[in-house]
Amino acid sequence: MAPLLRQIVAGPRSRHPEAGLDLCYVTPFIIATSGPSGTYPQRAYRNPLDQLVKFLDYKHGEEWKIWEFRAEGTGYPDSEVYGRIRHYPWPDHHPPPFRLVGLIVAGMRNWLLEGEGKKGEKDRVVVVHCKAGKGRSGTMACSYLISECGWKPEEALARFTERRMRPGFGQGVSIPSQLRWVGYVDRWTRAGKVYVERQIEILEVHVWGLRDGVKVQVEGYVDEGKKIKLFHVFTKNERVVVEGNTPGGGGFTDMISDMAGFQNQGRIAGSRSSDQLDSGNLNKSQPSESGGSSSTSVDTGAEAGGGAVIFKPSTRVILPTSDINIDFERRNKASMGWTMVTAVAHVWFNAYFEGNGPEQNGKADNTGVFEIEWDKMDGIKGSSRKGTRALDRLAVVWKAYDPEPGQGKKEDIIHEPGVNSTVADMQPADWKGGNEPAPGLGHDLGLRTESPMSADISKASSVKSNEADDADATSVEGVKPSGPSGEENLDIDVTKLPQPHGNASEPTLNELNGGLDTASATTPQRGSEV
Repeated sequence: MAPLLRQIVAGPRSRHPEAGLDLCYVTPFIIATSGPSGTYPQRAYRNPLDQLVKFLDYKHGEEWKIWEFRAEGTGYPDSEVYGRIRHYPWPDHHPPPFRLVGLIVAGMRNWLLEGEGKKGEKDRVVVVHCKAGKGRSGTMACSYLISECGWKPEEALARFTERRMRPGFGQGVSIPSQLRWVGYVDRWTRAGKVYVERQIEILEVHVWGLRDGVKVQVEGYVDEGKKIKLFHVFTKNERVVVEGNTPGGGGFTDMISDMAGFQNQGRIAGSRSSDQLDSGNLNKSQPSESGGSSSTSVDTGAEAGGGAVIFKPSTRVILPTSDINIDFERRNKASMGWTMVTAVAHVWFNAYFEGNGPEQNGKADNTGVFEIEWDKMDGIKGSSRKGTRALDRLAVVWKAYDPEPGQGKKEDIIHEPGVNSTVADMQPADWKGGNEPAPGLGHDLGLRTESPMSADISKASSVKSNEADDADATSVEGVKPSGPSGEENLDIDVTKLPQPHGNASEPTLNELNGGLDTASATTPQRGSEV
C-alpha cells in the first residue's frame, strides 16, 4: 500500500522504478529529491528517509551532503542523515532571499571541489531537497549550473525539466518569481558575483484596471529568510482614484470576461496611465471617462476599484532587505458574515537587480519602478491559478532607504565566499513542523469568514491543516527519476540494499509510527558521523 501511495503522490513525476524513490540526477554531481520523511503517515507517500539514506550510502558512500530549503521544517533531525546537511530555509512557492544565493552555491562548490582531491571509489554529490524537489530545489540547482558551471539560464532550466519532469507535465521550475530569480543569478554571475543589500522604502503602488474589493499589501523576508512578514496593508484612506470606470463593474458580461482572463485593453489604452499616475500630478484635475471628479480620495465605503488607482502609504513602509513581495486578494461580500475570495496573486522582485546594480558595477539606482501585468504574476501555491482578474497592470515605485546615523548600515556589500573560505549556513526551521513561514501561504479561493482570525476556515473545506497542505499533490505533479546520465532505470532495489553503517534491523511499523505522533516519532538515529 505504501509504495502505491507514494506513486500516487508523485503523480506525473516518474519515480525511480527500481529504487522506488522520488529522486533524479540533474547532473552526475547534483541530485534533486522531494522531502523525505521518517514518520507516518507522511512516510507512506513521501520518500522513506531510511531508504533514501541507504541509496545514497550505496551509491556514494560518505561522499554526499544535503542542502535543504524547507522553512516549514525538514521532518527529520540532522542526526538521521549523519549530520551531513546544510540549512538554507525559505517558504514554499517563493524565490530565495537573494543574499542566500551566494552562500548556497559557494557551499555546494566547495563541497564538490574538496571531493576532487580524494581517490575514493564513490563520486561526491550534492543532494538538494525542498518539499516536492521542484521549485526551490530547481531554482538552486539551476543557479549552481549558471554561476559555477557556466551554463546559460535556458540550458540549466531545460536540463532540470528534462531530468525532473515527465514529458507533457510542464517545467521543473515554473513559478514566475523563481524564474525571475534565475535571471537575476545570471546577471549576478556575469557581473562578478557581487550583491548589495539595502533597505527599501515603498513610495507608491500604481494599479491599472483595479477591480472592486481588492486588498493590497507589502511583504518581505525576516528571520534569515525563514519567514515572510507583512509590513503594510493599504487602507481605503490610502487609495487615490485617478481614473474611475472600475473594470468588471459591467455586470455578468464583465464577470465572465474576468473569469476568462480577458483584459480590458481599451480602458488601459485610453487612460494615459503613465502620465496621469505621475506622483507630481496627483493634485491636478484629470478628466475621467465617467465625467465625474477625476482625482477622488476614497475614504469611505467599500474598497473601490478604478481604471487607474494610486496607493500611497500614510506611514513610511521600509523593508529590511531588497526582496519585496506585493500581494493581492480580491474579496466579495456574501451573506451571513462570509466573504467570497475570488482572486489571489503576488509578485516578488529585488530592487538591486531592478535598479540595474549588476550592470552598473554594483551601484544600483537609488529609485526605480517595477512593472508587471496580471497574467505574469504568481498564482496560488505555486500554480498559475489566480481566480478572476483583480487588476490589469501594476507598477511599484520604490527607493533605497538611507537610515539615520546609528540606525543601521545604508548598504551591505556581499561577495560570494571564496573557494577556501568557510561558508556559513542558516539556523534550520524546527524539524518537527508547526512553523508559520508566510502569512499568505494558505491563501486560496472560496468562502471565508470576514474575521481575519478565521482566514483558514472555509465552509467548503472546513479547517485547513498542515497535514492537508503537506498532502497537496499539486506541488509534486509530473516529476520523474533519472540517473547520472539521464537514464530512468537505475537497476537498484533499495529494500534489498545492505546497511552500510551498522547492522541494526529495520524498524517495525509500531516503532516508526509511535501512535502517529509525527512530532516525535522518527526512525532510529544513525549517529552523527560525517
